[in-house]
Amino acid sequence: MTLLRTRGPAEATQAIQRALRGETGGVVNGAVPREVTPEAATVVFEAPAKRNAETLKPREVRVDVENRGHFSTHMYSNAVGRRQYRLYVPAGNHSEPLPLIVMLHGCTQNADDFAAGTQMNSLAEQHRFLVAYPEQPQQANPSKCWNWFKPDDQRCGRGEPSLIAGITREIIGAHSVDPARVYVAGLSAGGAMAAIMIGAYPELYAAAGVHSGLPAGCAHDLPSALAAMKGGRPPRHARDAMDGTASLPKRPVIVFHGDADATVHMRNAMRLVQGFDARLHDGREPRRTVAGRRACTVSHLVSTNGMDAELWTIHGAPHAWAGGNARGSYTDPMGPDASAEMLRFFLEHPLRR
Repeated sequence: MTLLRTRGPAEATQAIQRALRGETGGVVNGAVPREVTPEAATVVFEAPAKRNAETLKPREVRVDVENRGHFSTHMYSNAVGRRQYRLYVPAGNHSEPLPLIVMLHGCTQNADDFAAGTQMNSLAEQHRFLVAYPEQPQQANPSKCWNWFKPDDQRCGRGEPSLIAGITREIIGAHSVDPARVYVAGLSAGGAMAAIMIGAYPELYAAAGVHSGLPAGCAHDLPSALAAMKGGRPPRHARDAMDGTASLPKRPVIVFHGDADATVHMRNAMRLVQGFDARLHDGREPRRTVAGRRACTVSHLVSTNGMDAELWTIHGAPHAWAGGNARGSYTDPMGPDASAEMLRFFLEHPLRR
């Protein structure tokens, strides 16, 4: 606070960053600064229009780390087309291969919006992993949704899955990435595409996180997509395709869904974990409550072939990323921390050959 008053927000922020890195020293006006706690380090100062430090007001968010790591823009192309993506690489030397999480945004969002809302870059800086954010342009979909409901965008080596997989492989080839710890996650349309990716590329992704999404193969065009979003029964051929893959899940999955979601019905979360142990229907799963957060019920499931799944039912939650930051769209700060729970689940499940 002394630095903030005497030298401004830039110097104060640098002091917090040095403390987070474990660096010592830095006497300010003859006083040794106190230890910076994680709680204090979450305060980011925003300068007002006038350079008056006395009127500076803090707001609480996760540590703003983008000036520590490297958040860059890239372009990937293949025979299908091209997609831009943003890549966050944490600061420091990477002597050992790091995990990679591929994050697929929802409709109307972009990479920066999704990164701000999920705060996944902050977790990447704290826990040492890379984060990629492929972007869906408006030319591919008027609302910038991933086309999870189109047959050509639901298959390995075709359409948008080939672009997302190509981006993933490009990052693995260009950076020190542990190929056994590559994961995919998404929200809404991005969640539906994450479900497609884990089924189409089980050799590439070790696990998936689906937030407010839908199961792979539940629709084949826009009308069937709208019906699926409302929780309707999938068409016969879609049910046959889903039943054919659900009996033996290919990779672990963690699913988050609000039971007050008016955009994508909760039934889709249940369908996402078809093929895992059906204990989620017996009503005995514990209901978790944390002060200041929404209550949720967490179901831990295991398939007959040994694949794990978790289903987080968030009570009273809308169509939004649980525990997200209000700087991004479609976030629910009152929810459990979906980003942290996904990361925990991912790191517990490296790729099994």
